Amino acid sequence: MRHCDIAVVGLGLMGSAALYALARRGADVLGFDPLAVGEARGSSHGSCRIWRRFNFESAAYTALSDEAVAGWRALEAASGRTLLKPCPLLEAGPPGCAIVRQSRAAALAAGVLGGPATGPEVNAAFPAFRLPDDWEAVVQESAGILLADAALRALREAAADRIVPRAARIEPTHAGVRIITAEEDVLAGQAIVAAGPWIGSLVSELAPVLTVTRQTVGWFRPSKPAAVATGAFPIFLLEGPRGVVYGFPDFEGRGVKAGRHDHGPPASPDDWDVAPSDAELAPVRATLEALIPAAAGPILEREVCLYTNTLAADVRPDQGEEFIIDRLPSDPRIIVASPCSGHGAKFATAIGEILASLALDRTFQADPAFRLDRFSAFSRL
Repeated sequence: MRHCDIAVVGLGLMGSAALYALARRGADVLGFDPLAVGEARGSSHGSCRIWRRFNFESAAYTALSDEAVAGWRALEAASGRTLLKPCPLLEAGPPGCAIVRQSRAAALAAGVLGGPATGPEVNAAFPAFRLPDDWEAVVQESAGILLADAALRALREAAADRIVPRAARIEPTHAGVRIITAEEDVLAGQAIVAAGPWIGSLVSELAPVLTVTRQTVGWFRPSKPAAVATGAFPIFLLEGPRGVVYGFPDFEGRGVKAGRHDHGPPASPDDWDVAPSDAELAPVRATLEALIPAAAGPILEREVCLYTNTLAADVRPDQGEEFIIDRLPSDPRIIVASPCSGHGAKFATAIGEILASLALDRTFQADPAFRLDRFSAFSRL
């Protein structure tokens, strides 16, 4: 039987970042994942994700964003790839909109608040928009487009000799954590499980506090391509009457990518066969037609992504939907890194370093907001 000190099971952005960080620190580590970069499964596939410095979910994420962007820039230098494209981010909604209020407060605290703040000001600055006059807005200049596939490729290429391209399950034993694949077993001292929507089946204790949802996105042909091109058009996050809709400028020549950030219907981790329907994308289309008519053309491409979300916590309810990054209380040799609730990708380099520290330093603790003891089922262990 082969041995290693640390195994990483699941090599999406989080797992690959952990593998990369551990390899750079000289750890004896192996990573396991049957999916190649570019396969349309899991939660890390696809060309792009939004990088936000200021996050409406929590002001505490600003420091994590800063750590992550330093990691992305270092990975760019090491790999020779462009991974993070600067692009302003517009957040907007009706009066009292929580997204705008919370992002504005975080930007104000950092002393960088500026730019259009009302619907008419946004429409003047970015002519593709038709926001209502009473809407509020905030523009983050320190935002960007994370090139997700390119980032995943860079992380994996740097640790390619440590990757086992096989599906794996874990079995704790007295001697260590057994990593079981169809072709071989590996005995690890510790295991980091970062398997996204599959994590509940690998670590059954987590299943009661997780929910997996089907999220659909489309690429819409613009009627005014110049108006939605990079440089003229920002990333956007709009809290409208049909939910929270996000999107990107047409930076790839594929159209404007847009989808709902609100949680979709419950899904199986293997729910990939059915492409998004017109009905599923109808709220997105309606939002574009009403607020960004220059982007509301025919759907050119469709894609499914899965969010793995944390349910409400009962010990610290204010941290109910935060990520889970922690040692398993019943067996601290197992470190879990999921769910990331639909917006974790931008933090992957920072979270990878946290996971590496959890594995290499037994005294290290993740932020309390990410720990499992916010759930009574784990706090009693």
